[in-house]
Amino acid sequence: MTRIEREKKVVGKMVAIYCGTHHNTRGAYLCKECASLLLYATERLDRCPKGDAKTSCRKCRIYCYSTHHREAIRQVMRYVGPRMIFLHPLMAFRHLLAEIR
Repeated sequence: MTRIEREKKVVGKMVAIYCGTHHNTRGAYLCKECASLLLYATERLDRCPKGDAKTSCRKCRIYCYSTHHREAIRQVMRYVGPRMIFLHPLMAFRHLLAEIR
């Protein structure tokens, strides 16, 4: 699995957790707003100019996200980030290792 594919999977899980909690979807489906955010995030990952050599988006000097989407994804990350270690420990560990590199 490439780095971009892993990032898509992590973002997908994070958006699903956030949507389930904040929009009462309980993980069965995504609300329209969260589905739109996930689609936007995966499109941005597909078009990442760094490809598989990418760093984390937080460390990147290229701003791929529009201001509105950037704030929305930050909200998701702030909420779900600390909970990932309990909900998906292996995925969280791999993500943290990638952050360090």
